[in-house]
Amino acid sequence: MIPSAGSDGAATRPSPRWLFGVVDFGVTIVLWVYFTLGFVVFFGPFYLLAMIMGPDRHLRFQKLNHLFYRGFITICRLLMPRQQWRIDPRLAGVRSSVIVCNHISYMDPILLIAQYARHTTIAKNRLFGFPILGWLLRNSGYLPSASQGNLAGLTSRCLAAMPAFLASGGNLIVFPEGTRSRDGTVGAFNAGAFKIARLCRAPLAVVRIRNTNRLFMPGKFLFNTCSANTHALELLAQLTPDYGGTNFSLTDLMAQVRAILEESHESRFDLHAGRGSLGDS
Repeated sequence: MIPSAGSDGAATRPSPRWLFGVVDFGVTIVLWVYFTLGFVVFFGPFYLLAMIMGPDRHLRFQKLNHLFYRGFITICRLLMPRQQWRIDPRLAGVRSSVIVCNHISYMDPILLIAQYARHTTIAKNRLFGFPILGWLLRNSGYLPSASQGNLAGLTSRCLAAMPAFLASGGNLIVFPEGTRSRDGTVGAFNAGAFKIARLCRAPLAVVRIRNTNRLFMPGKFLFNTCSANTHALELLAQLTPDYGGTNFSLTDLMAQVRAILEESHESRFDLHAGRGSLGDS
């Protein structure tokens, strides 16, 4: 709880828990309004304009998604003073890579897409079935998580365009666990991201997200805005596998990435100001 100070500077009674609940509810409503009305009113016209401007529609949609999510993070920073956001400055230099990251919260793709204007990612198949969201995902060049049914053609087109997209400086953002970890440990990997990296001869950037699950907890509707928290986005390693080498093994590459993420989970990491290599976002 946050203590309040009296006129003589001494701490008085802590703020009542119901007040924290009111703040959490208010901030949550603002964020959901941004996601719905903000998208339709402020960003919708730009998406429609991007749709009719001819070639490179996917890149324009990606840039708009990036700006939309940066706006979301900006609102979080303004309305949640007890939430700190520490972004590894080395991430800004990641280009033409498959970014492999752990997954602990729905906040994770928002935070990563907010870092890169030229990006694509893998989305669950069912999301492509929603009227507006599916339209947005298709026009952003995002990949379905599985090549099935009427999404098989979309997957083939996205994969065919992926080598040129990565070579031109774009990044593919992937959460290889496929679902959120409930306890922060690294779950089993799907091989899809690593197969795409091999197909495109692309380097890998291994990234660790920390503490986003403390802000937007699994199974909760309200954001936990009043508890002190530091969210971190850290570049752990950049790998350039020898895909054409006789000793290359996709299984070994997956095991290497998993070991890097697991080691970072086990190690003590100090997120207080002045410690470590992370900078404020």
